[in-house]
Amino acid sequence: MKILFSGGGTLGPVTPLLSIADSIKKQTPDVEFLFVGTKQGPEKVIVLEKGIPFYSITSGKLRRYFSLLNILDFFRFWKGIIEAIKILWKEKPDLCISAGGYNSVPIHIVSWFFGIPTWIHQQDLRVGLSNRIMAPFAKCITVALEQNVKNFTKRKTILLGNPVREDVLNGKKSLAIKKFGLKKDMPVVFCMGGGTGSQRINDIILQALPHLQNHVQILHVTGKDRGEQTAKKASTIYKNYHPYPLFTSEMKDAYAVSDIIISRGGFGSLTEIAAVKKPAIIIPKAGHQVENVIFLAEKKAIILCNEDALDGNILSGRVKDLLTSPRKALTLVQNLQDNFRIADTHEIEMVVHKLTR
Repeated sequence: MKILFSGGGTLGPVTPLLSIADSIKKQTPDVEFLFVGTKQGPEKVIVLEKGIPFYSITSGKLRRYFSLLNILDFFRFWKGIIEAIKILWKEKPDLCISAGGYNSVPIHIVSWFFGIPTWIHQQDLRVGLSNRIMAPFAKCITVALEQNVKNFTKRKTILLGNPVREDVLNGKKSLAIKKFGLKKDMPVVFCMGGGTGSQRINDIILQALPHLQNHVQILHVTGKDRGEQTAKKASTIYKNYHPYPLFTSEMKDAYAVSDIIISRGGFGSLTEIAAVKKPAIIIPKAGHQVENVIFLAEKKAIILCNEDALDGNILSGRVKDLLTSPRKALTLVQNLQDNFRIADTHEIEMVVHKLTR
């Protein structure tokens, strides 16, 4: 059996697909995978590290508003269709799976035309435009949240929960301490700004360093081309600050060693935070991420921060409060787990069997 995954541009649509791949591989060891991503996105490094062959296709952004760029992207979309035809004709996959992303649209339209079954997975509370377009062509739609079942055709929609990469759960604190050069007796805060990083979060972390330097150690994934040099320079001044441009296989150990996680509000990141059972301070990006996290904040499952009203002093105060309130931190962890349904390996295998039998 051969399965094609598609998505990218950010890691949001990618991490659940790699989690699905882990689950399928466990049940069907001889399965073959390939991945179709974007030409400039961060997904290629992670996909290739997993040993999965990688293709890229042209993708035009799907805008809901008038823009002259829509004319250019119309031609990019048709170029993507031609590239999708070539890939699917060559590889002949038995199933195509996507969790969103503009570049998935040509793949799934062409798959439908070729008679290849497709499966789309909806993570976020707000249904993305790419998934709305692909839904009529999909043979199966899975959703992470019960609230989203009503947004798709009932007969082909399944409440699955969100998958988690198996290796995320296998980190080792002792290994992380050695790998990142950390002290054993000092709390660790792990900061990340999503798959491509966030300059705004990076700036806030740097502002917080003087207030946190003697209280915590900071592991910080800045994202490529998101102020790497500035962060590196800051690490020479603040010895407990450890910036990195990108984590791939290191992610599991960063999760394992962390006492608090600071993150954007992507659904993949939230699911992993729930799975590794860590208290989280979430700084959502404007848009669908805000919707993802508001209901969690209302259920006291995360600490929600508005980036427009946030600075280093305020963030450091939130971190110190969590460090000195272990009961509050434990409540956050428990409530986050209670409000996230993690997809089960056997459920994923059942969906695959249903689509490929």
